[in-house]
Amino acid sequence: MRYISTRGQSPSLSFEEAMLSGLARDGGLYVPETVPTLSSDDIRALHGLSYEETAFRVMRPFVGDSFTDATFGDLIARAYAGFGHDARAPLVQLAPGHFLLELFHGPTLAFKDFAMQLIGQLFEEALTRRGERVCIVGATSGDTGSAAIEAFRGLDAVDVFILYPHGRVSEVQRRQMTTPTETNVHALAMDGHFDDCQARLKDMFNDFAFRDEVRLAGVNSINWARVLAQVVYYFSSAVSLGAPDRTVSFTVPTGNFGDIFAGYIAKKMGLPIDRLVVATNQNDILHRCLTSGDYATSEVHPSISPSMDIQVSSNFERVLFDAYDRDGKAVAQLMDELKAGGFKVSQGALQALRENFDSGRASEGETLATIRTAQGTMGELLCPHSAIGVKVAGEHRDPTVPMITLATAHPAKFPDAVEKASGIRPPLPDRMADLFDRPERLTRVGNDLTALETLIRERTLK
Repeated sequence: MRYISTRGQSPSLSFEEAMLSGLARDGGLYVPETVPTLSSDDIRALHGLSYEETAFRVMRPFVGDSFTDATFGDLIARAYAGFGHDARAPLVQLAPGHFLLELFHGPTLAFKDFAMQLIGQLFEEALTRRGERVCIVGATSGDTGSAAIEAFRGLDAVDVFILYPHGRVSEVQRRQMTTPTETNVHALAMDGHFDDCQARLKDMFNDFAFRDEVRLAGVNSINWARVLAQVVYYFSSAVSLGAPDRTVSFTVPTGNFGDIFAGYIAKKMGLPIDRLVVATNQNDILHRCLTSGDYATSEVHPSISPSMDIQVSSNFERVLFDAYDRDGKAVAQLMDELKAGGFKVSQGALQALRENFDSGRASEGETLATIRTAQGTMGELLCPHSAIGVKVAGEHRDPTVPMITLATAHPAKFPDAVEKASGIRPPLPDRMADLFDRPERLTRVGNDLTALETLIRERTLK
């Protein structure tokens, strides 16, 4: 199994090399050279298996010889041992034909834990075997950062620096990043919004001297291993509802396109998915693009669903690569145009996108109304992101095809918005009950590449 760049100018890598590299040196994102498929019998055989067993069977074809079967299985088991639900990703029925996939039972109460807990194990195993150490730098709109810090805190082979937009994440998200005491993790509160954090991260990867000097690695959703780990719960949930003998659809609240791209990979692997529905908040660039073909960035407006306050969706590049028949030069041209404010998707590529994806958006008022309605009529307390998914799913449901909406975070991560909508302030789980009493440790930084690189050098090359 080999991995190639979406921009076509970097050499192909093994799974382990692509995982440790993160971003390709030509600025592109790694994707599998070919996507392995599972037969109907292979999918049917997943019925009744544990989440861990399903994860092994779904991911194993992508790993190649980077890990032995025994090692890979052990790493998966360790990754999910700390989840708070035996099913790991349980399904809850909201209404006839509509189901909620709860992805918030991990250590940081968000779907990012499914990928990050596994990546932490994979990185530690690979680096220990190689006798190497890396510096992980990530950018977050809230959940990726806390999940990364939780996964890598205290590990011997890594230093972790997380950039988050100062004042633009929830207090729970911030404290999950700033209260760990391990000295190998660093929370950096950066001036600006998430797209600024993501831009500086990419700048660091494209500064090859710095990248090589500090052994830079990335665990944002630019990292293929992140996407791969998320493919699993599409299979586990669809099989629970009768796949492969029953087709299902998914609605995914998304800003960076990584979570729904994982669903696209599941479909390419052979999972019978009818529709993949992109659900966005008021920062609706993905919805606008899929509707009009124009990917034009605009001002980021802070919202009650901050993890989706994004205008530059990194993983959209991966699906564009397929939509443009894997033409790396065409994708590189689009990404150059994006730097100037946006691009127009060709008619053929837009048609290819629409064959797989629908989209919708929810305003702030609609999001609050959905939280209120879901609590009153379904008995389900939703976080704002999950509420956006439920609202958009309701607009795209086919009564003959079950719809699964991804619940991406626990409502307690966004207590102010949930309380405003429902009158209920969701409590944190017992294991996190003292979160607001723990001392915080963070560094305020400006939106300046040179200053960021200097800080990271000082803390890693000592």
